[in-house]
Amino acid sequence: SEAPGWAPGSMQAASLLEEATDLLVLHRDFAAAVDKCEAGCDSLSTGAERCLFITSSAEVKCSLCVVGIQALAEMNRWREVLSWVLQYYRVPEHLPPKVLELCILLYSKVREPQVMLEVGSNWLRDQTNKSLPEYGSLLELYLSRVLLPLGQFEGAEELVRGCDGLNSERQQAILVTICESQCQWNQREEMHLAAEEQQDEAAETVLGALSQKLLTMLMLLRRALRSMSSHFCLLPYKKMLLATFLLYLVVVRLDPASPTALPFIYKLVQLFRQAWAAVFSPVHRPPIQD
Repeated sequence: SEAPGWAPGSMQAASLLEEATDLLVLHRDFAAAVDKCEAGCDSLSTGAERCLFITSSAEVKCSLCVVGIQALAEMNRWREVLSWVLQYYRVPEHLPPKVLELCILLYSKVREPQVMLEVGSNWLRDQTNKSLPEYGSLLELYLSRVLLPLGQFEGAEELVRGCDGLNSERQQAILVTICESQCQWNQREEMHLAAEEQQDEAAETVLGALSQKLLTMLMLLRRALRSMSSHFCLLPYKKMLLATFLLYLVVVRLDPASPTALPFIYKLVQLFRQAWAAVFSPVHRPPIQD
C-alpha cells in the first residue's frame, strides 16, 4: 500500500531512486543511473509550489538529484550538473541544501568555483533559506570554496555581516578568516607582479643582447660592402670595355684567319691578360722594384 503523506508519483519515484542507486554503486552503469533519476524526477509533481524539504516527495526528488549529480561527475560530465539540476528546481533559491552543497563541492574540486558564484549568492540571500538549519554551514562552505578563492572579499564581508543566523563570536571568527585570506591574496599578487617584472627585465636583457649582436653584424657587413666596393672601383673597367669591343670586332666584323686580323687579336689578348691580372691579384700589392 502507498505510504501515508506521499504525493502521487512518489512511490514510483522511490522505486526509480532505488534502481538508480544500485546502478550507480553496484553496477557502475552511470548513464543508466542518470536515466533512472530523470525518470523519477519527471514522475514527481511538477507544480510551482515551494518545496520545504519536509515532504517525502521533496526528499525523494533531492535524493534523485544527488544520485544524478554523482553519476554525471563519474562520467566527467560535471559541466552539465548545474543546468541538469535547475531543470527540476527552476531557480537557484529552490535548491535543497544537500544539492547546493554537492554542487559547490563539485565545482570547487574541478577548479571552476565561478560557476556557483551567482547561484550561491541568490540562495544565501533568500529570506526563506535563511531560516533553514543548514544555512550557517552552507554560508561558510560558500565563503571558503567560492568567494575567497575568487578574491571576492568585500562580498564575503557583506554576506557575513548580514547573516542573522551567526552569533557574534562565530561572525567575528569568519571575518578574521576573510581578512587573513585577503592578506594572503595580496601577497600572492605582489609575488606574481614581481615575477612578471623579472621576466620583463630578462626579456629586455635578451633583446638588448640580440640588438647589440645585430648592430655588430650590420657594422661588419657595412665594412665588407665598403671593402668590396673599393675593390671593384679599382678594376680597369675601361680596359674591359675596350677588350669586349675588340672581341666584337674580331668575331663579328673580322675574319680571325685573315692576316690583317692578327694585330687586333694580339692586342685583345694583351688587354685580357692585363684585366685578369688586375682582378685576381691582391689589391694592395707592393710595387716591384728592380
